[in-house]
Amino acid sequence: MKGTVARLCRLLVASFFALVAVNVQATTVESMRLWAAPDHARLVFDLSAATDANVFSLENPARLVIDLEDTQIDTDPSTLPLNDSAITSVRTGVRDGGGLRVVLELNREIQPRHFTLRPNDQYGHRLVVDLEYPGESAVENPIDPIEAMIRDQETQSQRQATAQQQVPGSASSPDEAVKVQPAKPHPRRDIIIAIDAGHGGEDPGAIGPSGTREKDVVLEIARRLASEVNGTPGFKAVLTRDGDYYIGLRQRTALAREQKADFFVSIHADAFTSPRPQGSSVYALSQRGATSETAQWLADSENRSDLIGGVDGTLSLRDKDQVLRGVLLDLTMTATLNDSLSIGGQVLEQLGRMNRLHKSRVEQAGFMVLKSPDIPSLLIEVGFISNPDEERRLRDPVHQSGLSKAIFSGLREHFERYPPPASLLAWQRDNQRRPSGNEYRIQSGDTLSAIAVRHGVPVNQLKQANDINGDVIRVGQVLQIPRS
Repeated sequence: MKGTVARLCRLLVASFFALVAVNVQATTVESMRLWAAPDHARLVFDLSAATDANVFSLENPARLVIDLEDTQIDTDPSTLPLNDSAITSVRTGVRDGGGLRVVLELNREIQPRHFTLRPNDQYGHRLVVDLEYPGESAVENPIDPIEAMIRDQETQSQRQATAQQQVPGSASSPDEAVKVQPAKPHPRRDIIIAIDAGHGGEDPGAIGPSGTREKDVVLEIARRLASEVNGTPGFKAVLTRDGDYYIGLRQRTALAREQKADFFVSIHADAFTSPRPQGSSVYALSQRGATSETAQWLADSENRSDLIGGVDGTLSLRDKDQVLRGVLLDLTMTATLNDSLSIGGQVLEQLGRMNRLHKSRVEQAGFMVLKSPDIPSLLIEVGFISNPDEERRLRDPVHQSGLSKAIFSGLREHFERYPPPASLLAWQRDNQRRPSGNEYRIQSGDTLSAIAVRHGVPVNQLKQANDINGDVIRVGQVLQIPRS
């Protein structure tokens, strides 16, 4: 009996130490990945299990220390692509008391941020360390678009009040302020197209049967589209990303807003569980949900990108009066959506001339990158990367150029027909047509009040007929003269 008890005790003790040994080496760094963006670098540790991390900075010289509890490393950090990042070298070692210590030698000031991610469909446990560069983040604190609109209205009201105060007798008539506002030179500005290459960095997007990654294909097409845009007078392209790094979905539209984009287009490559579907699709935002079951499934799939990237993409609308915000949002979203659908139809028509279409009309779905109330937006699925034939074509530079030319052709057709008022295209349109009998082309030195007197109409009526909200008019602008 005593021998049996002794054997059981020995077995229990052995099991205990075995469990301790397993726990001590339970977590392994299986790989490390680094992506360098213009405003930050992201270092990702792929882990065999969850672990605790302690991240802190040291000075003289500048270093970032990452301590991982009960962890060992099974990868070579010297293979990391450190070019264009704030990291000059990476050292690893065993920390006092056990565990792994990773030291990043730095060449610039950074603000570190780290978090862990649970396994998903593509990755296991991860520790993400972001090295953000102070003062260079494009949208450190994105401005709520509705809040921006309210601010613009307040600023415009203040300017009008100031102008009235500066003119003697202005209190009796708001129109007096416009007398001191002579016509300004036409700015002839470029129409700005924000081009968004989907996915990037640790988010490869869909992967084709031969291993083609969506993030690589759409970046090439986005670059070719940017070249088409920049090569056309009156247009300018802005890329949300020009390298292999991830950007949050909300940040993509915030970047477009910061650059004062006239239009936002996000490039993706479709995928499905079956290899048979093929063809291009064009999506605009749906205010009431997806227009088809496939569109809803695709929107859910694309919106999960932020979960892969570990980004919280919420946008708060709670700090303003709900009625005011609701009215503003409804008005702007309706106008923006109408423009998006109009442009989408022209882009779809151009795509149909060089590629098979998956859907013959513009689809609508709740893509997060399209939820910008003040910028018309489209998401374009250039083809099904899950289809072997289309995967091969999507890798072909000639086919990529054809897609980019078709997309820009649709965009250009719309903006040539409906150019923004201060753009070069608007100036060209106004100067190419002769004013009719009830129109007047603004000359240098003109003011709204002088034009109104010359044609015998009230200033307010002249402004209303031409959708002029402020007091700015431009040389070359053609005004409709209302009949008295």
